Amino acid sequence: QVQLVESGGGSVQAGGSLRLSCIASGNTNSIIYMAWFRQAPGKEREGVARLYYTGRNPVYADSVKGRFTISLDNAKTTVYLQMDKLKPEDAAMYYCAASRGSLWDGDLSPRTYDYWGQGTQVTVSS
Repeated sequence: QVQLVESGGGSVQAGGSLRLSCIASGNTNSIIYMAWFRQAPGKEREGVARLYYTGRNPVYADSVKGRFTISLDNAKTTVYLQMDKLKPEDAAMYYCAASRGSLWDGDLSPRTYDYWGQGTQVTVSS
């Protein structure tokens, strides 16, 4: 099992920045991919960014390209999502996810991921 705990959410004005963190623990040797998702009220969960657990080959949703950056610390215990130039439409609950690679449904498909954190709320005011 893998446990994921997110932090770093909060309220920010449009144009501002936030950095989300996700600490992974447990059987992290089983992880192939880490990703960030978000879900706004009344909307489906949306993949934001994905990274191999080696720290390579980031993939981003078109809606966040050039504004968000996913990264992994050297100890491979914490995944970050740096969010710059935030827009009101970025407001959502943000979730960290990890995949063992056992089911592939796309880089940013929720079905690809086996483990989920509890989420951290991001609010962006205009």
